[in-house]
This record gives sequence, C-alpha cells and structure tokens, in this order.
Amino acid sequence: MGSRIRNFFLSSAVPLLASCLAVHSASSLAEESSAVGPDAVIKPEVERRDISEPHISAEDFEIGIYGGLMSVEDFGTHSVLSVRLAYHLTEGLFTEAAVGRSKTSKTSYERLSGSAELLTDDERTLTYYSISLGYNLLPGEVFLPGKRAYNTALYVIAGAGSTHFAGDDRFTFNAGLGFSFLAMDWLAIHADVRDYVFDMDLLGETQTTHNIEITGGATIFF
Repeated sequence: MGSRIRNFFLSSAVPLLASCLAVHSASSLAEESSAVGPDAVIKPEVERRDISEPHISAEDFEIGIYGGLMSVEDFGTHSVLSVRLAYHLTEGLFTEAAVGRSKTSKTSYERLSGSAELLTDDERTLTYYSISLGYNLLPGEVFLPGKRAYNTALYVIAGAGSTHFAGDDRFTFNAGLGFSFLAMDWLAIHADVRDYVFDMDLLGETQTTHNIEITGGATIFF
C-alpha cells in the first residue's frame, strides 16, 4: 500500500515540476524582451579609415616631349623626337597636335645595287605634323607601395596631317594606342605606338607605306 502511494506522488510531481520550469522560462524571456524594447538599435562598432582624396589638376591643356623609335618602311629604324600639345574636351575625349622628326638611312635598293644615292642627306630627314582625336577607353587606377592609388588610362587615337620626306609633302593618316599614368596632379607619363600611313613614289611606282612609331614621354598640365 505504501509503495502505491509513493508511486502516485512521484508520477504527479514530475509533470508539475516540468510545468513550473516552462512557466519560469517564458517569464524570463518576456522580461528580457521588455528590457530591450522594440525601438532598441544595435550600433555596430566600425573602425573608420582616413582617406586622402586626390588633388588632380583641373587644367585642360597638356604638353609634353616624346622620344623613341620610328621604323620608316624600307628606310630603317631610327630615333624619333616629338612634341605634342593636347586639349581635353571632356574627361574621356581629347584633341592633340603633334610635330616629330626622325633621320632615316639608305633604302635596301641603294645598299644592294651600289648605285648613286636616291636622296640627299636633307631629304632623308622625316618631319611629320598631325592633328588627332583621342578617347580614353579604360580609365582606371594602379596601386603602388605606400598605399597610394594613381590614375591611369588606356586610350585610342587617330588623325591626319602631313609628312615632309624625300623632298615632298605627303598626306598622312595616323592611328595608334597609348597608355597614360598620372604620376602627380600636374605630371603624366605616356607610352604609345602609332602607325603613320602615307604614299611613296620614290622609284616611280606609288605604294602605301606603314611607318611604325613607338615612343614614351612626359607631359605637364597647364
């Protein structure tokens, strides 16, 4: 009989204890919710970085000196020097005026035939003048040591002008591709390759020549 009574009380006490624990947990959660409140805002602790904005010159004119190599078809590859003046119409579009000079050598015909020279020394000097239009295709940035970012641009350019060579002025078309690196707010470094196309009739037969120029230079804004 005593065993039955003990079992009865144990079987009744377990559900009662579980109910009390459930009620206590619900009461604790309600107290925590009321303490936080519906209008409470969690503010993240984000570390702010100090950023120095670039001070890029707002001047639209750019002038510079370029040097490199120019391969004049059938006249060899020689050094070339040019001066270029650009005006930036917009952030991506610009115009450019250029003048360049290169000294050429004998043609393959003169070297192989051993005949009299076809040109005088003065006539072997090539001088070109051009007006071109350029466009910055891929403006971007490069990051160098020191946590600094430098503006860059990959650009295309094409134009027309005149080339004085072999005793005559020849209409010239030019087209090319270049890369610019803004080293300072007023100084840019350039590297480009261009093809100057004009007709030659030195041996009595007119032919179109492609004359490749590879140059690098520095320009300043003013």
